[in-house]
Amino acid sequence: MPLHWRLQCLPTLLLPLLFLSLPPWVPQCSATPTALVGINYGRVGNNLPPPSAVPTLLASLGIGRVRLYDTDPSVLRAFANTGVELVVGLTDRCVEGVTTPDGAMAWIKGNIQPYVPATKISMITVGNEVLTGNNTAYSRLLLPAMQCLHDALATCSLGNIAVTTAHSLAILATSYPPSTTYFRKDLLPVICPILDFHAKTGSPFMINAYPYFAYVAQPNHVDIEYVLLEPGYSGILDNGTGLTYPNMLLAQVDAVYHAINAAGGDSAKKIEVRISETGWPSVGDSNEHGASPENAAKYNSNVMRLVAQNKGTPLRPGVTLRAYVFALFNENQKDGPTSERNYGLFKPDGTPVYPLGYSLPADNSTSGMNGGGTSGGFGYGGNSTSGPPDDGYYSISGAIALRWQWQRVMGGTIGACAFGVLSLLY
Repeated sequence: MPLHWRLQCLPTLLLPLLFLSLPPWVPQCSATPTALVGINYGRVGNNLPPPSAVPTLLASLGIGRVRLYDTDPSVLRAFANTGVELVVGLTDRCVEGVTTPDGAMAWIKGNIQPYVPATKISMITVGNEVLTGNNTAYSRLLLPAMQCLHDALATCSLGNIAVTTAHSLAILATSYPPSTTYFRKDLLPVICPILDFHAKTGSPFMINAYPYFAYVAQPNHVDIEYVLLEPGYSGILDNGTGLTYPNMLLAQVDAVYHAINAAGGDSAKKIEVRISETGWPSVGDSNEHGASPENAAKYNSNVMRLVAQNKGTPLRPGVTLRAYVFALFNENQKDGPTSERNYGLFKPDGTPVYPLGYSLPADNSTSGMNGGGTSGGFGYGGNSTSGPPDDGYYSISGAIALRWQWQRVMGGTIGACAFGVLSLLY
């Protein structure tokens, strides 16, 4: 019988004793108000580098925003005093434990408060794709958990940390064309109160958007240039609005905006949509069309270039697009098809999976930007024709000239909730 890991989410106040400062050689990521691209740092692998090596790699790339899927103490300590802005996660299995004021306060005191301000935490994501996951019981717990965490943060004078959750595009009943999009009717009783929460607190609505999935489902009916965000593609017209979409990612974001507008009324205008995950696999099974190093390099380069332009979407040109590329490393222990283990920009030894040139300013943005709320920006397709300066840009194809000094990590494993007792069940 397969083994199942169960994490008993028991909060502890011992974590402050574990909080240690990093050595002085850990680099700072510069902070400016422009670049809005980040990266997802997943750790479902048994051959990944120690967390202490990651900030050096990120600094060499000019990436100053990272999304984590838990609050592992070793990772939070690794990012202390680096200037990197973190989105941290509370896993699905821990959602129920924070649906009461006491539970939420214990989690904040055990997993957030000991690390700030040295570690720059801007946002907490409560679960990942909860509303479309296999355990429907989590759906009704999602909003209470978000509310209780928000209140606990305010009580601890940490109200600058936003609370949100990340959604799959499967929450949409239809997504094409964007102007006709609406949420699944069975999810409206849950989504509408969540929209009210976002409008009231100023936190963003996060989506995991993958044009790759649309292509692999119908490779003969979707133009590869459209899903790879190729700059020369002519675009697709949405007759409902008269707006032209040069790529599928922008169309997906605006589809979510249209769904929010249809469900949220006047309050919907206050809600910002951000991309919590997007990426392209470099390897796939025989039926996973388009999964290749060449396409992955094109897609991720174009995502970074698109975000670095500091523009919005055709529907919301005044709200600058923000996105987190998935992912930093290939993760060899992920379940599912081969593609699931091959989304990384880097191999576990720190070498690039493929040559990737992208226009990301070396002076990465983490200052002057609240984790929640809506930011202004240049309109999509505006009058400005000058792009970012050519100097100060990095290319992974340059191999980055990093020599990591690996350290052997000894001792036990701290589970996904970053606190509690790990038990092995048969």
